[in-house]
Amino acid sequence: MEDLLSLQTRVRRYQEVLGNTENYRKDWHEQLKPFILGRLKTITEAVQLDCKIEVKDQMRNLETIILSLGVSKSGIYEKIDEDTEKAFIKSNGALIYQQLFNGKVQVMIIYPHIEGYGKPGQPKIIAIYRPNEIKEPFIVRHLEDFMKEVTGWEDFDDDNPPVSRPIGFDMASVPSRIDDES
Repeated sequence: MEDLLSLQTRVRRYQEVLGNTENYRKDWHEQLKPFILGRLKTITEAVQLDCKIEVKDQMRNLETIILSLGVSKSGIYEKIDEDTEKAFIKSNGALIYQQLFNGKVQVMIIYPHIEGYGKPGQPKIIAIYRPNEIKEPFIVRHLEDFMKEVTGWEDFDDDNPPVSRPIGFDMASVPSRIDDES
C-alpha cells in the first residue's frame, strides 16, 4: 500500500482544488462581485472618469465585470463620394474582471482600437487572483495601470522605440524596451 501514498496525496489535492472552485464561485457571487462594482463606481466618480460599468452574466460562474471607456468616432473618415464620408469607430478600451472556470478572477486590459484600421492589440493580462486576494488598493492599481496603457495607446509615437535584439544566446539581460516612465 505504500506505493499508493503518492497517488493518495494527489487525489486529496484534486479534491481540495475542486472544493476551492466551489468556494471561489460562492465568494464571487456573495462578496467579490458587489465589492468590485461598488469600488469601481466610487473610485471612477471620485476621479471623474467618464465610463460605463456593466456585468455580463449570461454564463453563470463565468461572469465578467467590464469598465468601458465606450466607443466614439475616431476622427478618421473614409470618403465614399464628394458629399459622403463614413466614420471609423474607435473602441476606447476596457478594464475587465473575468471569472474563470475555476472561480479565480482574471484582470485584464482591452486596448483601444479603430475598426477597419489595423488589428486590435492583444489584451494585457494584469493578474489572476483568488477572490479573497482582491482588495481596494489592487482595484486602484488596476485602474492606474489601465489609464497608463490607454493613455500610451492614444499618445503613440516613437519616443520609446523597441530596442533591437542582438542575435545570440545571452539575451536574458537585454531589455526589450527603453521605458523611463515605469
